Amino acid sequence: MSVGAPVSAGDRVAFGEYVRSRSPALLRAAQAIAGNRADAEDLLQATLAKAYQSWDRIDDPAALDSYVRRVMVNTHISGWRRRRLDEYPTDQLPDSPAAGDAITDSDLRDVVQRAIDRLPRQMRSAVMLRFYDDLTEPEVAAALGVSVGTVKSTVARAVAKLRKDAELGAGSRSGPDILLDISP
Repeated sequence: MSVGAPVSAGDRVAFGEYVRSRSPALLRAAQAIAGNRADAEDLLQATLAKAYQSWDRIDDPAALDSYVRRVMVNTHISGWRRRRLDEYPTDQLPDSPAAGDAITDSDLRDVVQRAIDRLPRQMRSAVMLRFYDDLTEPEVAAALGVSVGTVKSTVARAVAKLRKDAELGAGSRSGPDILLDISP
């Protein structure tokens, strides 16, 4: 289908269903790429517009997520290649950010990501799928090829490790509660 070509009603319905079912996960992926929610929403919108244009050419339904995520990455890369430098160095430092500013959220997100990165691979995978991708325990079990009980115990051990993490404990809150505050 070329840009501006008519889209069949079946394609519109299928695309709409896909967007409704996958938008939360796609927005999380966009936020991980873009770094903040506003840019992530813009990136997702541009990605879905491009995906819609070639929707009828995707033959394998199992490849939809891979295709859309690839479009998302390519769209993001194209965007920062086109951007020109709008910031110029000065002799004066900017005002310091106020408490609770976005920089604080970004710092918190970095601390949590470093703590998650320190987890063993299996625990990290289970935590990311369970809390960031918001999958149910049976879905995580299927994705990792393990039993539901293994997922439960792995996530519980990972959360216990995060609660004991020294860097996370340096803040006023720690453990999995932070995951709820910063997950997209």
